[in-house]
Amino acid sequence: MQLPTLHAPATTVRTHCPYCAFQCGMRLTTGDAAAVTIAPDAEFPVNAGQMCVKGFTSGDLLSSPDRVTSPLLRDAAGAWREASWAEALDFVAQEFIRIRQADGPAAVACYGSGALTNEKAYLLGKFARVALKTPNVDYNGRYCMSSAAAAQNAAFGVDRGLNFPVEDIAGARTVLLWGSNCADTLPPIMQWFDKQRAAAGELFVVDPRRSATARAADLHLQLTPGSDLALANGMLFVAVEENLIDRDYLAERTVGFEQVRQLAMQYYPPHVERLTGVRESDLRRVVRQMASGPSMLLSGRGPEQQSKGTDTVLAMINLMLALGKIGKPSSGYGCLTGQGNGQGGREHGQKADQLPGYRLIENDADREHVARVWNVTPEDLPRKGLSATESVGAIGPGGIRGWLSLANDLAVSAPNANWAGERLADLECLVVCDSFPNETSRYAHAFLPTLQWAEEEGTMTNLEGRVIRRRPALLPPDGPQSDLWILRELAERLGEGDRFAFDSPAEVFDELREATRGARADYSGITYQRIDNEEGVFWPCPDESHPGTPCMFETRFAYSDGRARCVPVAHRPAGEEPDEAYPYWFTTGRYREHYNTGAQTRRVAKLAEAKPVPRLQVHPRTARRHGLDADGYVLAESRRGAVRFRIEITPDTRPDVVFAPFHWGGRDAANVLTSATLDPKSRMPEFKISAVRLSPAPDEEELGEAAPVDASQRTRKELV
Repeated sequence: MQLPTLHAPATTVRTHCPYCAFQCGMRLTTGDAAAVTIAPDAEFPVNAGQMCVKGFTSGDLLSSPDRVTSPLLRDAAGAWREASWAEALDFVAQEFIRIRQADGPAAVACYGSGALTNEKAYLLGKFARVALKTPNVDYNGRYCMSSAAAAQNAAFGVDRGLNFPVEDIAGARTVLLWGSNCADTLPPIMQWFDKQRAAAGELFVVDPRRSATARAADLHLQLTPGSDLALANGMLFVAVEENLIDRDYLAERTVGFEQVRQLAMQYYPPHVERLTGVRESDLRRVVRQMASGPSMLLSGRGPEQQSKGTDTVLAMINLMLALGKIGKPSSGYGCLTGQGNGQGGREHGQKADQLPGYRLIENDADREHVARVWNVTPEDLPRKGLSATESVGAIGPGGIRGWLSLANDLAVSAPNANWAGERLADLECLVVCDSFPNETSRYAHAFLPTLQWAEEEGTMTNLEGRVIRRRPALLPPDGPQSDLWILRELAERLGEGDRFAFDSPAEVFDELREATRGARADYSGITYQRIDNEEGVFWPCPDESHPGTPCMFETRFAYSDGRARCVPVAHRPAGEEPDEAYPYWFTTGRYREHYNTGAQTRRVAKLAEAKPVPRLQVHPRTARRHGLDADGYVLAESRRGAVRFRIEITPDTRPDVVFAPFHWGGRDAANVLTSATLDPKSRMPEFKISAVRLSPAPDEEELGEAAPVDASQRTRKELV
């Protein structure tokens, strides 16, 4: 595969931020990697000239001395040594062949990322099923949006993060923002809320913490963790009781509402107040306001990262369907996707149950279409594989023995992180493809260095379903290669080279277009040229004369009868709740300065200086009860492990809730405390709810050898 054509020195390239799903447009000017200038793109309609601190500093990574530039293999003593690409690729292919011959194709797993371009996500899913012949391929978006995706598929017949352009937020009379601190996680989106409120709109926020977003709201509903489903059902009770539902809309555009209504009428507001801590008067105010005009409900990870996350989102959708707000101007339900290509990443086949275009691996017609594009028989394609956490649990004798990891840090992002590390250490061959060392590479047998975001091209799909271009802006250093090139070279060594003989990302995209033709996420009418000319194209787009679909569900939903499904869902306890031994709710989230596992942002000096360590947020009353000092440390313990945090005493959290960001690994890993309890529908772990206890921790307290050192703090020299 040829590297993309690169631009001359002092040329400005329009591209997109490497971080979150807002995918801010940016203009990158460079003469070399050490002289990169980044500015927001005022012409890109999503961020409209705004950008957060992560985007402004993203160029610092391109010249980082910590970058790995040569393939690495473990020697007999377990130390890293540099290797040629031919040697490293031969080693990986031979190991995967050995494992497959000994234990079968399912003994090798692939694990991808919402940071991968659409082309890479597509090719990884194809590589797993055609070259490795394994059913076990999944990606880190399973830990991000899978519950909202499962709910939207069940209710609408298709999943797209937002079913409207982000600019429509400004026209909503009411926005109910549920479990998202987007003022910190998606800062440029706040301009649309500012416009909404300037036009006399109201913003309501549901969150156990008084976050930066909650402080900007007209009303903050500070609910008990894990009670989101009861709150949503209670809101529907009010809508029915006060005759605020849209009966004509329900009759014409939905099925199943009567069963939902009967269940919702069990959620009397006084009962819901006891379960959630939200006052009945506030509950009624929100529902009345939402019924009075154009309204939106936007959800984030708070209600979704629970063992009942799918049902919770279904309850929210039931409410919005009952109010007749979905498919109407400046109205609808939407999910605020987290990862840069979290939307496109789950559409194109790197998810255990899906094929490209949201085709399903268990659907015979879908298998037939994709098999024809891939030039294999449907019988050659494996069936549904294991989800991310289930794959980790399957590592061991008789299970998964080999693992290919692209652009993720599973050792930090997985729940019950100590357990996840133990499982990774048990692999016979772990291959990490990335630009920087991370916690997962501590367990790896091979490290294959990859290009960074500004060094290659491809497409991304942002949270609106807008397909956009990532464009190359500078030459990469000698050594790293594209993930597409790596997959092609491995496929050649596995005897499937003819099916991966692509010479450019554009060629991969053209095959992706064919694989999605006629599917729910139809990209067949989208081309690189159209994206350039139209500031991105919204899917579905079934042919090149089609304008794309910025607004979905205006006349019909994706089911064959055109109707949405109302699904009855009942509140139930979380997988783990506080008790006498572990009396506090523990929940996780993000800092404005850092992104996901922090493998990139904690290498940027400005961001690391602003937030050098994670702090556990504790209410003043709780701190006094345990004798915790504002300048000291606190030991947080769950049934799975213990983490020593610097403390932050703040009234922004509830007295029964403590909070920590999850951007760190090693001794600072918040996910040491979290549970691997899964949502039965989405297979999402319950990151947002764990039970912990607290005690003062001396400054020099050691927690033992089980807690690893954070790999992001190591230099490349130390890794090698």
